[in-house]
Order: sequence, then structure tokens, then C-alpha cells
Amino acid sequence: MRDVRKKVLIVDDSAFMRKLISEMLSSHPELEVIGTARNGREALEKVQLLKPDVVSMDIEMPVLNGLEALKRIMETNPVPIVMLSSTTEIGAANTIIAMEYGAVDFVAKPGGPISLNLKDVEREIVEKVVAASKAKITALTTTAAANRNVTRDTVLIPSKEEQSPHLVQLNSALQKKKYTKSTNTFVIIGTSTGGPRALQEVLTKLPSDIGVPILVVQHMPPGFTKSLADRLDGLSGIHVKEASDGELLVPGTAYIAPGGKHLKISKIGTAFCVRLDAEELPRMGHRPSVDVLFESAAAIRDARFVAIVMTGMGHDGKAGMQLVKKSGNAICIAESEKTSVIYGMPKAIIESGLADQVVDLQDIASTIVESLKQ
Repeated sequence: MRDVRKKVLIVDDSAFMRKLISEMLSSHPELEVIGTARNGREALEKVQLLKPDVVSMDIEMPVLNGLEALKRIMETNPVPIVMLSSTTEIGAANTIIAMEYGAVDFVAKPGGPISLNLKDVEREIVEKVVAASKAKITALTTTAAANRNVTRDTVLIPSKEEQSPHLVQLNSALQKKKYTKSTNTFVIIGTSTGGPRALQEVLTKLPSDIGVPILVVQHMPPGFTKSLADRLDGLSGIHVKEASDGELLVPGTAYIAPGGKHLKISKIGTAFCVRLDAEELPRMGHRPSVDVLFESAAAIRDARFVAIVMTGMGHDGKAGMQLVKKSGNAICIAESEKTSVIYGMPKAIIESGLADQVVDLQDIASTIVESLKQ
């Protein structure tokens, strides 16, 4: 019988970590560890030699760090990669850049470089490596190549003046159109695995005068969502920020749910504001949850929504989208299978008959703009 297990390469400068991660991944029936590497340079060689189906790689390594190795691998021998990252401020910023370079996902190490309590996240590591092994590599490489045109190789966030000429030109062209200015119209977005690069593709193409607030749930742990928001803010014409509890929703601003907290839309009088909830239990293991955001939207009867579900594992967002759709005041958009890194969440929307439009990732921003005119 043919062995259908996915071949895994583990890259880490610590022998202890290589052994521990190897044991974790080898315990799963769908995975086979075929080799290890001690640094990014070895990783480049072994990816070419061993042809793994998926790679687990640390970011902080000597000789050649994980970021540079990731970038070169995706340019020469693209393969799904899951990064292991520290939760420091620089570690979080570098993790967001790794997503731009084409990493499928990441795991936040609960300790330092030698994380003795890595067992605490064993399930997460195994699940994310298994999921990454099924990722669509063409979707990763296409967007990663596009993102390299608007990203930098450092953790510094570019100012608005430092945006690429292509991005400035695109936003300038889009801004010549007319947009809905109604204060009770919202764009709500849900995404998971592959989401950071998808969000960059969408948010950086939205015009600064779009005239509506945008609320985003990206499955991500605490400590990383602010770096994601800051990075996207530096690359976008709109303002992008990590959401704060109680703040009023302002047109032209995208609010990203903080890791560990559900994001809800709340109405106070005639105004709309953010409500963050760290007490309500996770949904399907997720807090923030797309379902929770969408449910809060569906409960507001005098508002209109453009609801989007993009790449991700599972079906978070399906139950909430059913309610949004039932409210009769929403246009529902799902990312196409062609461009989804993981075709789980959009598939659940599409197969349930909830999608008004199925759109390739690169066309979602323009579809949002057109939907706001309807």
C-alpha cells in the first residue's frame, strides 16, 4: 500500500527543539519527519534535496535566519511552511512579515528560544502542520510575489509617503469613484489560515475615502494582532488599527479583533461602537470568532453589511453568515477556491448557498467597492 503520509522537514538551531518537534509531528498518522536542519542555509539545501511536503521552521536562527530562508525557499522551491515565533514585539512583527513572504501559518512559542514548555502547544503545532500540508501552494506563491512589491525587509512600518508607487496609483484611481457615505453601512470580514496575506491584498486596495467602517476577525493569538494592524496601516490608504473596547466606529478605518477577544458591533443611540468580549467562550476553539462578529451584525436591524469570508480551515463564519443573510440587509462574498490557501471557511459559505458572489482574492477589494454602491 502506498504511503500517503506528508513528508516534514524540521528547521531549528536547537537540537532539543528539533527532537521535541520531531516526536510531536511523528505521532500523527498523516505526517512523516524525513529530516531536520540547524539553520536557514541547511534548510535551503534540504528543501531542494528532500522535497518535503511541509516545513516547520523557527524564525530566530544563526547563519541564515528563518525570514530570509523562507523568502528564498518561496522564490526557488516553494513549499508550505509553518513558522515558530517568539511573542516579543519584534518577534510578532517578524511573524507578520513571514506571512507576507508566503508562510502558511505560525505558532507562538510559549517560552524563549529553548521553549521547555513547548508541549503546551503540541496540539496546535500538529494541527497547523497538518493543515499547512494541504495548503494550495499556487495561492501562496501568487500573493507572496505580489506582496513583495509593497513590503520591506525590516520590521519597520513604512509611512504613507513610503508606499509603493503602484499602491499609491491604485488608490488614487479608485478614489475618483463615488462611495456610499451612510453611517449605518459596514464591511465585515472573517478569515483564518492564510488570512494575513489575504487581508493585505484586500485592505491595501481599498480607497481612503471608502466611507464605511470595516471590522475584521483574523484567527490569531494575543500579542500578534497589533503587529498585523500596524503593518497593514503602514501599507494601506485606509487607517488600520487593533480594535479597542467602546471606541466609536469611524468610516475609513479597519478594526482588527485583538487576539483572545471576541469582536462585536454594538449600537448606542444612533452611534455604533466596538464591543470586545474576553469572557464569552471560544467558538470552535477560536476567540475571536467570525461567527460572533457576524451574529452581532445580524442583530442590528437598521444597518447594512457587506460580509466577506476568506481563506481558512473549518467553517467559522457559516452560522453567523446564515443570520446575516436572513436579516436581508447584507451582500455576502466568499473567496474562490482558486485563490484560497485553505478552502475550508469559504467552501462552507459557498456550499451552503450563502454566497451572493464568489470572487478571486485579487478582485475582492473592487467587489466590496461595487457592493457599497448597490
